[in-house]
Amino acid sequence: MNKKLVVFVLIFTLGLICLSAQTTNNPALFPIIHNFSARVFAPEPLTRAEIDTLVHAGLRAPSAGNRQPWLVTVVQDMGLASQILPNITEGNMLIVISGAGDGRTNGPIILCCALAAQNMFLAAMAMGLGARQYTNAALIARTNNLKAELGIPADHNAIIVTRFGRLMPGTDVVSSASPRHDPAQKVIYR
Repeated sequence: MNKKLVVFVLIFTLGLICLSAQTTNNPALFPIIHNFSARVFAPEPLTRAEIDTLVHAGLRAPSAGNRQPWLVTVVQDMGLASQILPNITEGNMLIVISGAGDGRTNGPIILCCALAAQNMFLAAMAMGLGARQYTNAALIARTNNLKAELGIPADHNAIIVTRFGRLMPGTDVVSSASPRHDPAQKVIYR
């Protein structure tokens, strides 16, 4: 089957699952709609097909004016990955999404890059993989200091780094998820 079609079906299915959810307390939907952020990863590497599925999910993200301003860098080299994320588990990989600009004031590009990262994150959840997104200043600075090694153009800056890997066997995604605010505090119905 065509890879683009597989990615489209995956993302379309995720959308249908989220739209058809009668309640956010449904445990079957929890890892997808609650964006469980993995903290414990197993050392077995992802396959090339899994990596390609994640990347293609990101590339299919919506973007303002369909500009697709992101640059996706897949970091499988553990030496390079550990310079960005010192505690990375062997077999994990990082995906760095960068965009033109300083990474702080280029709002539309940041938003588009975030949408690409979210598509990858949701694809990982649907595939039963672990993912964790990083946007903290120190990690982004370390990443930007490695632009040459990562192949990131000088006029681009890292926007978000996502770690992907296999979940440690026995990980309970429901009880491991961070608590969320009460929807009554965050949603207004008129």
